[in-house]
Amino acid sequence: MKEPTVSRTPRPPDRQADRRFAMGLARAFGGAVFFSLPLLMTMEMWWLGFYLDRVNLAIFMVVMVPVLVALDHYSGFEETASWREDAIDGMIAYGVGLTASFVILLLFGIVELGQPLREIMGKVAIQSVPASFGAVLSNSQLAGGEDGPEQRRRDRAGYGAEVFFMAAGAVFLAFNAAPTEEMIFISFVMTPWHALALVAASLAMMHGFVYASAFRGAPSTRGASAWSVFLRFTVVGYAVALLVSAYVLWTFGRLQGGPFTSYLGMTLVLGLPASLGAAAARLIL
Repeated sequence: MKEPTVSRTPRPPDRQADRRFAMGLARAFGGAVFFSLPLLMTMEMWWLGFYLDRVNLAIFMVVMVPVLVALDHYSGFEETASWREDAIDGMIAYGVGLTASFVILLLFGIVELGQPLREIMGKVAIQSVPASFGAVLSNSQLAGGEDGPEQRRRDRAGYGAEVFFMAAGAVFLAFNAAPTEEMIFISFVMTPWHALALVAASLAMMHGFVYASAFRGAPSTRGASAWSVFLRFTVVGYAVALLVSAYVLWTFGRLQGGPFTSYLGMTLVLGLPASLGAAAARLIL
C-alpha cells in the first residue's frame, strides 16, 4: 500500500532574529545621529567636505574600515559569532553613517540634490566617520545594558585590544576638534613653556581619568606597580593619541606649508582631547 505523501511546508523565517536586526539597525541610526550631530552642525566640517583633498579623504575612509570592523567585534550594534559577521556589520554601520549624514545634511539644507555630486560626496563622506562610530557603538551605549558576546569579549580583551580601544577613542575626539580654527590659534599663541605644561597636564589627566581612579571599564591593574600602569597605559596611550592627532591633522590638510614647530604645536594641542578620548575609550565601550 502506498504511503500518503506528507506535504512539507517551508520553514518559517526566524522572525525573532529579523526583529533583533531591525532593532539593532534602528539603534545604530540613532547612535549615528547622536554621536555626529555636533559636527553635522559645524560650518568648518561643511567647508572641509568641499575643499578637502580627495586622496587624503579616501585614505582616511579606507583606514576606518578595519577600525569599524574591530569595534563591531567588541561593541557592535548586533550580536555576532565570527569575524566574517563583524566585517559585514562593520560595513552596514558604515552605510548607516553615510545615510544618517546625508539625511541630516539634507534636512539642514547643507546638501541639495542640485549640487555637484563631488560636493555632496565630500560633505557626506567626511561626516560619515563620526556617524559610523556612533552606529557601531550604539549597542554599548543605547542597548540598556544587555550582556552578550561583545561584552564578554571586552572583558577578556588583552593589552593589544586595550591599545586599540585607546586609538579608537583618540580618533573620535581628535576628529571632533581638528576641524576648528581655534585649535590653530591656540597652537600659535602658545609658548614652549605652555607646550611643556600641556604635555604634563595631558598625561596627568589621562592617568587620573581612568587608570588611577576606580571608573567602570578601567583595565585590570591587579599585581602591577604604579609605574608599570603609568608606562604601559598612560604613556603608551598618550603616544598613540599624538600619532592619531598628527594623522588626523594631515588628513585635514593642517600639516602643509608651515614650519615643524607649528606642526608640533597643533599636534600637542589636539593631543589633549585625543588623550582624553583614549583614556575614556573603555568607558564608552
